[in-house]
Amino acid sequence: MFPLADRMSLIADSITLAVSAKAGAMKKAGIDVVGFGAGEPDFDTPAFIKEAAKAALDKGQTKYTPTPCFPELKAAIADKFVKENGLAYKPENITVGAGGKHCLYMAFMAVLNPGDEVLIPSPYWVSYPEQVKLAGGVPKIVRGEEANGFKITPQQFEAAITPKTRVFVINSPSNPAGHAYTAEELKALADVVAKHPQVVVFSDEIYEKLLYGGLKFASFATLNPVLFDRTLTFNCHSKSFAMTGWRVGYIGGPKFVIDAINKLQSQMNSHITSFTQIPAAIALTDPQAAVTVEQMRQEFEKRGQHMWKRLSELPKVTCVRPQGAFYCFPNVSAYFGKTAGTAKITDAVSFAAALLEQSHVAVVPGNDSGFETHVRLSFATSMAQIDKGLDRIAEFLKKLG
Repeated sequence: MFPLADRMSLIADSITLAVSAKAGAMKKAGIDVVGFGAGEPDFDTPAFIKEAAKAALDKGQTKYTPTPCFPELKAAIADKFVKENGLAYKPENITVGAGGKHCLYMAFMAVLNPGDEVLIPSPYWVSYPEQVKLAGGVPKIVRGEEANGFKITPQQFEAAITPKTRVFVINSPSNPAGHAYTAEELKALADVVAKHPQVVVFSDEIYEKLLYGGLKFASFATLNPVLFDRTLTFNCHSKSFAMTGWRVGYIGGPKFVIDAINKLQSQMNSHITSFTQIPAAIALTDPQAAVTVEQMRQEFEKRGQHMWKRLSELPKVTCVRPQGAFYCFPNVSAYFGKTAGTAKITDAVSFAAALLEQSHVAVVPGNDSGFETHVRLSFATSMAQIDKGLDRIAEFLKKLG
């Protein structure tokens, strides 16, 4: 045995790992587990993208590339930002990383100094606070209340800003709650940022294609003229193109920050996998992509509304209607204090554990997202699986009384 680095004590183990590991073990043992934990589309990567990868392999694109990628991919991303988001990024304003998570981590490392505060609205994606701590920053949570659709208000945001505030993270549409801000609501937050020149925005826009109910997407950097040079815009291919395993993420932002991130990357992974780069560019430029993405969006909207309706009909359960992404985030706290078999339900973790053990349904506890009263269900699964799982949940709750 030898000592580990002190930084390892800064981050927490995921409290959902035990539930996830048990679900996997149960499935391996032949038990019919309905899994609502997926954070990825259940659709396959579109065929034309896979064919482009095969062609890249056949052409021998298996060697080192420039950091962070071939010029063709940076040009395609810059063109996408201009045409779809109204963001006048040039290729020099673009970097690419091994997925959205890697891009965020590199950006925190490039921007934060020890003690810098990062404002994170809750419920939040589990990795934001942990990455901030690894980079020496201090995560500061601003709670989005369920009564307000999990959205923070400009007044809350303003009150949370201090002289130490360095970064504001905004994720809309959101994981884990599926909520989304309107353009007007985002504009109100942007106007607060504009008044505080030390604050940089990390806008995580990976679910931009998955909006429902006619809601329109707006990139944060477009909402106030002064924010274009103070915003890093994050996106990836994982959700929009069902390419989670390809690990392609990207950032648009001021050149000096992009250069710093590329310097980091030159000493880390050099570049993303070579033969994924041209297919990633084709995903952004081929007209087939828009059709495929819209078909996927429509199916997710149908599933999401169905899941939300059924969850809302469960006794003592409340659920904010999903406006984007592919998650519902119901409040199950009315069942805390109940006993399931020999287990006492005290929070979302114990609720999820009992649900898995007794009814064979896997959900993600909200504790790691700042809400121990809620669980996350993904509707990135078939309608038949959604109904089977919700039937089981209804029976589980009935037994709890």
